[in-house]
Amino acid sequence: VQLQASGGGLVQAGGSLRLSCAASGRTFSRYVIGWFRQAPGKKRELVAGITNGGSTNYGYSVEGRFTISRDNAKNTVYLQMNSLKPEDTAVYYCAASRGSGTYDYWGQGTLVTVSS
Repeated sequence: VQLQASGGGLVQAGGSLRLSCAASGRTFSRYVIGWFRQAPGKKRELVAGITNGGSTNYGYSVEGRFTISRDNAKNTVYLQMNSLKPEDTAVYYCAASRGSGTYDYWGQGTLVTVSS
């Protein structure tokens, strides 16, 4: 599966952005999809994940502010980001897993910059 992330940009603190992860392939609905981020000088971290059944999980720092969803008919996963903070500034990546816990496929990143 090939993944394409989009929707990043510059936003003021308190604002919102919606990221999209568009995937190719007929078996997209079988994959667990995760959104990760990496800020300069920091380790990559899991932001949110969604299973093929629609179950979701979130990183502690974004819970209550971010929402992950998927539209299997459009082969797309979304990350709605509200109440953005400067510390949310990072390159955001989407990735796909067959459910083994390892993410096998990665899209290119999309940069999110939150100004104070």
